[in-house]
Amino acid sequence: MTLRERIRDWAQPIYYLGQNPITLTGAVVTTSTALTTIAFWFYDVFLPGPPHPYIGLLVFLILPGIFVLSLLLIPLGIWLRRRSLLASGELPEIFPAIDLGLPVVRRTLEYVAAATVLNLLIVGTASYRGVQYMDSTEFCGQTCHRVMDPEFTAYQNSPHSRVDCVACHIGPGASWFVRSKLSGLRQVFAVTFHTYSRPIPSPVKYLRPARETCEQCHWPQRFTGGKFLVNTSYKDDEKNTPQKDVLLLKVGGGTWRGSVGIHGRHLADNARIRYISTDAERQTVPAVYYTDDTGKTTEFISSDAKPTKEQLDKGEHRVMDCVDCHNRPTHAFDLPENAVDKQMSIGLISPELPYIRKKAVEVLKVDYPTRDVAQQRITGELNNFYRTNYSQIYATRRTLVEQSVKEVAAIYLRNVFPDMRLTWGTHPNNLGHNDSPGCFRCHDGSHTSADGQTITNDCSACHDVLASGEENPKVLSDLGMK
Repeated sequence: MTLRERIRDWAQPIYYLGQNPITLTGAVVTTSTALTTIAFWFYDVFLPGPPHPYIGLLVFLILPGIFVLSLLLIPLGIWLRRRSLLASGELPEIFPAIDLGLPVVRRTLEYVAAATVLNLLIVGTASYRGVQYMDSTEFCGQTCHRVMDPEFTAYQNSPHSRVDCVACHIGPGASWFVRSKLSGLRQVFAVTFHTYSRPIPSPVKYLRPARETCEQCHWPQRFTGGKFLVNTSYKDDEKNTPQKDVLLLKVGGGTWRGSVGIHGRHLADNARIRYISTDAERQTVPAVYYTDDTGKTTEFISSDAKPTKEQLDKGEHRVMDCVDCHNRPTHAFDLPENAVDKQMSIGLISPELPYIRKKAVEVLKVDYPTRDVAQQRITGELNNFYRTNYSQIYATRRTLVEQSVKEVAAIYLRNVFPDMRLTWGTHPNNLGHNDSPGCFRCHDGSHTSADGQTITNDCSACHDVLASGEENPKVLSDLGMK
């Protein structure tokens, strides 16, 4: 049998059975969607700047979905017509001949073959671009913008703002990609029917282990030495008097001398520390299990919490990793005092304005109904304060006042989202222990073992305090940093 005869025998039943409304509709819609998708791809390529997230949703998800469904209509129509003809006894034993000698027939088959190849290319490209788009920061943070606006805002102002969301939330490999997309389906329904939580719960319960994400860039065992830290805060007096805390944080791993820092003690070996938390936020830790270098495991139980066996059994059992302390590495929200101090220390809020620290914190802590109202009232209140009480400064340094006032309002807009029920302190930050329990969840002096050992709460175990609340710390002068 020649190739022409084989093509004829293959094409005859498809040509005959394809004359039905479902198949023809599928062919028309497939062609229309393909042309529209290609046109949007040109738009995506030549449009200056990134496309609007909703355009991406249309181009990379909705249109390819319609395209694939339309393609499926073509064989579906053929199958349904064959079944119908077979049931009525009208299915011919020999299908009407297709004369390949006729130019119109040859052109039709050539068109179908070319369209099939093109469709395969479109499906492949659309699938790749769709996956690529779903993994983009714009899709994660902006497509469902009302839901993720707080997290996306915090992300944009974080040290990880140039790291794609999927690098931490999914990581490499197919298994976690599939798992994340299945979880994403549930989230799509939650957004569609407005059943999502307000605020977004933290921590993420089924986040991929940090050893497979964070530690692809950050390697705890290779942290060495200490971290010299200078924190500047300001008093609530008229001069906004600065005061500094100087710390030497022992963040390193092990050293050749045998000393062990924070990362070395907590993350030197896999499963070195396990714990049980009895609340969804992991702020209550009644039991800790520590495995030393010899492989011996010691159980520390909190004498303050006094957990029952039932509570321990029902609690969340975790192997400690990076996110148990660095629980807000990217989506961090400040408290008003810290945020104002930070912006004053870099000059975005001028310390030269009388009482700016005190007044800024006051207006930030007011409970506003919406973000728009907050911006208006914060701006109005601070401008009015300087216009009324320091008219000379307001008149001669108007630009400085307006810049500082604008930055105070920006602090609120970065940290408070009333519609998502996210306000100051909603998400505790476990890095340290000043603003939330953090380290003291375990290092509180009450976690004791059966043989009398206690998890230390000695400050010098983690850091040396070189200065505390001093206006002119001597250590900074000695180091030439004054």
